Amino acid sequence: MGGGGGGADGGSDIALHPEKVKIVATCLVVAVGVSLLGLYLKSGAEWRSNWSLSLNKKKKKKKPIRVYMDGCFDMMHYGHCNALRQARALGDQLVVGVVSDDEIIANKGPPVTPVHERMIMVNALKWVGEVISDAPYAITADFMKNLFDEYNIDYIIHGDDPCVLPDGTDAYALAKKADRYKQIKRTEGVSSTDIVGRMLLCTRERSISDSHNQSSLQRQFSHGHSQKFEDGGSGSGTRRPGQDARIVYIDGAFDLFHAGHVEFKKNGRKDELLASHVSLTLGVGSEPCVVYSEH
Repeated sequence: MGGGGGGADGGSDIALHPEKVKIVATCLVVAVGVSLLGLYLKSGAEWRSNWSLSLNKKKKKKKPIRVYMDGCFDMMHYGHCNALRQARALGDQLVVGVVSDDEIIANKGPPVTPVHERMIMVNALKWVGEVISDAPYAITADFMKNLFDEYNIDYIIHGDDPCVLPDGTDAYALAKKADRYKQIKRTEGVSSTDIVGRMLLCTRERSISDSHNQSSLQRQFSHGHSQKFEDGGSGSGTRRPGQDARIVYIDGAFDLFHAGHVEFKKNGRKDELLASHVSLTLGVGSEPCVVYSEH
């Protein structure tokens, strides 16, 4: 009886104090809510952290865009340099194909500079990451497949000037059909053929024979005819000097910048005079000075 009475008294005690029940229930709700909120915040933080890591991994694993541009690059001039600069801007890595001597002969006539010299000139440009020797003049199916599979090329680049084969077809037709072709602006007013014409017309007296005007000389060159001419000029490349750099000054005409100029710079830096922390400054002679020195 006493035990039963005690149980009855306890039940009546709870019933008599509903405020206590509310307080206990409120505490339980708050405790459960805090626990759930903690789990939510923790899982949210972990999710955000995992998402951030995943995003960073994707950024790190992003494949660089590799672009390919080919050319003869005969008697390298600023038009070639500007073309390669524009091509590099269309991707992350630039691969350049230097057309073989035989391919140039078959499609345009004999080149002035052989392929090994043209390779030196192209390799010397800061925009070029990789060079392919003896590239074909036209983008064939096999060569294009090789570019895509072995060199991981994404796009093939060429100037907006037409490149027509002897049979009248477009040399880049396959690349365009595959939707892997991009175009750059051609630099107006300079070409290798034009430079040869200027050289052959440039006598000491600056006289031009009526029978050998510039257009006729260009036609002769395009058909493989040539004349002997003197070569000249010496020098190297340039770069902005560092704060503690020794500055070496080299002057010259630098007319028809060629592989010999590039090799001079490359070999010169192996010498003590042109070691590290040395900046080369070039002085380019004006035309009156060059003409006077020739006389």
